[in-house]
Amino acid sequence: MRLRDLLTYESIVVQCHDNPDADAIASGFGVYLYLKDQGKQVRFVYGGRYVVQKSNLVLMISELQIPIEHVEELAAPPLLVTVDCQYGEGNVTRFEAKEVAVIDHHQVSGELPRLHEVRSNLGACSTVVRDLLEKEGVDFNENRKLATALYYGLMTDTSGFTEISHPLDRDLRDDAAFERSMITRFRNTNLSLKELEIAGMALVGYDYNEECRYAVVEAKPCDPNILGMISDLILEVDVVETCLVYSVLPFGIKLSVRSCVKEVKASELAEVITEEIGSGGGHLEKAGGFIQMELLQKAWKGRPEEGNVGEFLKKRMKHYFQDTQVIHADAYEIDLCGMTLYKKRKIPMGFVKAAEIFAPGTTVCVRTLEGDLDVQIQQDIYIMIGVKGEVYPNKQEKFERSYQVLEEPYRFEGEYAPVVKDPLEGKPISLVPYARACVTTGESYIYVKEIQHRIKVFTEWDKEKYMLGRPGDYLAARRDDLHDIYVIHRDIFERTYERVEEGF
Repeated sequence: MRLRDLLTYESIVVQCHDNPDADAIASGFGVYLYLKDQGKQVRFVYGGRYVVQKSNLVLMISELQIPIEHVEELAAPPLLVTVDCQYGEGNVTRFEAKEVAVIDHHQVSGELPRLHEVRSNLGACSTVVRDLLEKEGVDFNENRKLATALYYGLMTDTSGFTEISHPLDRDLRDDAAFERSMITRFRNTNLSLKELEIAGMALVGYDYNEECRYAVVEAKPCDPNILGMISDLILEVDVVETCLVYSVLPFGIKLSVRSCVKEVKASELAEVITEEIGSGGGHLEKAGGFIQMELLQKAWKGRPEEGNVGEFLKKRMKHYFQDTQVIHADAYEIDLCGMTLYKKRKIPMGFVKAAEIFAPGTTVCVRTLEGDLDVQIQQDIYIMIGVKGEVYPNKQEKFERSYQVLEEPYRFEGEYAPVVKDPLEGKPISLVPYARACVTTGESYIYVKEIQHRIKVFTEWDKEKYMLGRPGDYLAARRDDLHDIYVIHRDIFERTYERVEEGF
């Protein structure tokens, strides 16, 4: 998408996520200024229960004269542009609009509208907006306030530039003609005295689980950004690998979750903690959530011993860690006792010769309905596409032994077609146009057993991100390679495999 694509609309609302941070405010400001300069009627808004209170953000908005508004209602505009977030996500108030556009740098969380520009490989949405402006011939440095905002947005979203890797992020950092004195003031205005007191009291009252190396901390009601700051600080403690910081509000409980180990995805932990009583999500290392008070009270079912929020959350944390098995497939010796032999049904599938798209040696992120999968491209790696869009790598030797290539063209009929993120440009590339059809030869056999508790499998092909199996899913191992262990979701398993008769 180009910014010029938005110019067919005369009245436009730019919206960033609730409880906006510096990156959301800066990137929304950039889009607002572009549209304003093109003569459009434009507003810059955010929703949610909270008005921005964090000291550095209040100062940023004031000093840079950013015309952002907090709104509770919004008449449906001809075009609503969400910036640093995606329409329909849990962290952005859903306002009705005749058409929606999305500009973001987070992982895609659902179906995107026709107008969208999402670059998940960039460190901040500020970088996305700077690049979009540049493509329209706009020099962001001509407006020092905008340059300062975008620089600060990138700085705060990448932990002081320590997490940037893409050249476009480095370009923004190095090229911005920012007001140095303002950045210094913003950097040293992160906390009010009241927030310092809240953070200090929270840190003193931590609850630490030595066995599982996690901490649970309660903070007094405060700006949600303060919860994140407390979480970041707790995670810097040498013995803490995961933490949950929460604040009890009149209408619910706000959560901040952090993880610095690959065995725990912060986003998954937030989802588990809020399951059936709220919503949670985020990224691998940072996530958040919200628990609705009325749903929490129903979950207690009137049992007074569970009527304490802290004890309830600690119980969920403890259950999460105790009920989870972690499997590293390359070193795991699987016990076939209680496992049953199955073979794949002769259902057409897709396959792609990875080296025909990307150079061997590169690592790409394959995005599927089940999540993201990192694949290192090798000359003999095929990327298989299952019946619902599930994706997994396969060695050429195994493929030729287990599958027959079909002459008929491949047709994808799943819900979400898998895409690959170009490692250089960050653009999504659909695998479907490159796929050919194949069908099992009837020689693809696996041992399986139904999963009774949460299992995380680090497969042979991805040792940094785990496949999550929940009760009812299946743990599988190839008969010809017992270290090729993975998870098959229940609905996919029932559709694609059939049991082998005893005595086979």
